[in-house]
Amino acid sequence: MRFQGILLICMFCFSFGDARSSPNVEVVRTLFGNDKGARYSNNVIEDAELDVPDLIRKYGYPVEVHHVSTPDGYILEMHRIPHGRYANNRPNSKKPVVFLMHGLLCSSADWVMTGPKLGLGYILAEEGYDVWMGNARGNYYSRRHISLNPDSFISTQFWKFSWDEIGNIDLPAMIDFSLRRSGQKKLHYIGHSQGSTAFFVMTSLRPEYNQKIISMQALAPVAYMGHNKNPLLLAIAPFAHELVTLASLIGIGEFLPNSRVFTWAGQTFCKDEVVFQPICSNILFLIGGWNEQQLNTTLLPVKFGHTPAGAAARQLAHYGQGIAGKEFRRYDHGSRLANRRAYGTSTPPKYDLSKVTAPVFLHYSDNDPLAEIEDVEILYRELGNPVGMFRVPLATFNHLDFLWAIDVRTLLYDTVIYYMKTMNEDA
Repeated sequence: MRFQGILLICMFCFSFGDARSSPNVEVVRTLFGNDKGARYSNNVIEDAELDVPDLIRKYGYPVEVHHVSTPDGYILEMHRIPHGRYANNRPNSKKPVVFLMHGLLCSSADWVMTGPKLGLGYILAEEGYDVWMGNARGNYYSRRHISLNPDSFISTQFWKFSWDEIGNIDLPAMIDFSLRRSGQKKLHYIGHSQGSTAFFVMTSLRPEYNQKIISMQALAPVAYMGHNKNPLLLAIAPFAHELVTLASLIGIGEFLPNSRVFTWAGQTFCKDEVVFQPICSNILFLIGGWNEQQLNTTLLPVKFGHTPAGAAARQLAHYGQGIAGKEFRRYDHGSRLANRRAYGTSTPPKYDLSKVTAPVFLHYSDNDPLAEIEDVEILYRELGNPVGMFRVPLATFNHLDFLWAIDVRTLLYDTVIYYMKTMNEDA
């Protein structure tokens, strides 16, 4: 059997036989178990332990699970909310499609874990959109391949990818499937962090996909990272390739977000407080920071249950190369021979952002440690058809607030939906 493009299609509208939990259910039980049960309700703990499809079902929304095989054999899982629960809830009606793509170490859970009032996936469904949520190769929901084993100690071949492959291979496969299944020719794209990076990779390397995009809403857009000020990433950046090589030599291709080194880092860099100590031990908060004003501590178990969701070491290394080299280039394989074999040049070529001609809306903030304003401005100048830069009107708004802030709907999502509907009329 040849795996060209999309071959596997699975749709489950009811629960599986063997229940699947969230990625970090044991972490949730350790940090927020019975001894701390009084602090968090059983309802919150349940949300932390359910996987994405069951979490969506719990809140009364329709959900479909689809699997797509890429040309290089990765099996990706997508989650679809085809219509709303309270509004725009007619099944089988043709609706504008929106495709949501998560960031580094995350999954489709990003768009639903905060519940129907704040989760962008639910909000868009109520606003009349056919919502598709992707999962990049290597995360909890897309940790499968037709022949490679992600858990092999003998070979790390499964993990030999960065966000270059996610943009160049995964996104086209998932977008094509979403359009074919929904019967539409174009869709809206919303990407957070690495979800925006992958989009810029796709539309620069495969510019024909620009024609399939009504609008691209980039939340905390990441391409250039030369002005990055995060101390952890700055420390790792000069040694990005060496770390990947070392990890490969000892049989590790996956980035291990819950490893002891990050627990140590959290204990070293953060005050030992009841609520905030666990935050510091989680790699996402260690890299992205947190905003106490906008952090809903009640949902901490849910956030820890679903993130981190897994990634390849090369994904982090690729960002490290961008920080060290101050360029937006393809992955550096570490030698002239390897680069020439991959690209035909001794050094990795830059992504030609002038080929990104889809309408791009860049939503940024003042306090984002991973998408510094200077870097967003460089991105804006190089894009082929940028609509504008749109600042979130809160000075303390940071990288993770684009997903989890208490006031994220009024500060950001309402604006995003307004621009999407404006583009709908023009499509």
